[in-house]
Amino acid sequence: MDISSVIGVVSGFGFVVGTILLGGSLMAFVDIPSIVIVFGGCAASSMIAFPLADFLSVFKTSIKVFIFKIQPPEEIINNLVEISNKARKGGLLSIESDIQSTPDPYLAQALQMTVDGVKTGDIAAIMQKKMSLTKKNLDTGVKVFQGMGSYGPAFGMIGTLIGLVQMLANLDDPSSIGPAMAVAMITTFYGALIANLIFIPMAEKLSGRNEEEITNMNIIFEGIISIREGEHPKLMEDKLRIYLSDKKKPGKDAKA
Repeated sequence: MDISSVIGVVSGFGFVVGTILLGGSLMAFVDIPSIVIVFGGCAASSMIAFPLADFLSVFKTSIKVFIFKIQPPEEIINNLVEISNKARKGGLLSIESDIQSTPDPYLAQALQMTVDGVKTGDIAAIMQKKMSLTKKNLDTGVKVFQGMGSYGPAFGMIGTLIGLVQMLANLDDPSSIGPAMAVAMITTFYGALIANLIFIPMAEKLSGRNEEEITNMNIIFEGIISIREGEHPKLMEDKLRIYLSDKKKPGKDAKA
């Protein structure tokens, strides 16, 4: 569970609702037609911009904002170093048992190809292609949320314009101008709120998640190629640790 995402969403809506309650009634900000045009418009535009399967996939993808589990890159590096040491001492066939024990299908497939004696170039080509396809699929959710983040304020403005037109059509009744203007502005409020508190932040969080997954795949890719080429485990480890952030590199605390 990503506590920061939960706290962010809850506190964000809490601040908005609290501010509204300090100045008046919450029901004054509830307008069904405004909700329909903003949320419905966002959904409709997204279905035009993206294939239906991509649009529907965001409901599953959004879970990653709040629930996300990924193996730390340092653990992957340590695992690859152990496999490399085993292969160096007992040959490539000695690492066959690691294929069944690894929970990562990307690593398992790469190890299987290594044990099967597939050429380094072919292993690299297959792994890079799979990494490219994975990145493309991961980026789809980010693009959909970014699109919805831009559509929200636009449909909020459209709803406001509709409300203003309806208000101007009834200028003969001065008592209706105030309430009509308030309702017209609510759609802009809805559009700005969902864009800046939901869609855009979720796109940013998913983008970061995706980078973590691709980083792990890059580590596995380079590690497997190193093992296939018979490089020294220490050299491989030094190469892979470049992917770790500064705070995870050895000696960081000593330098601080």
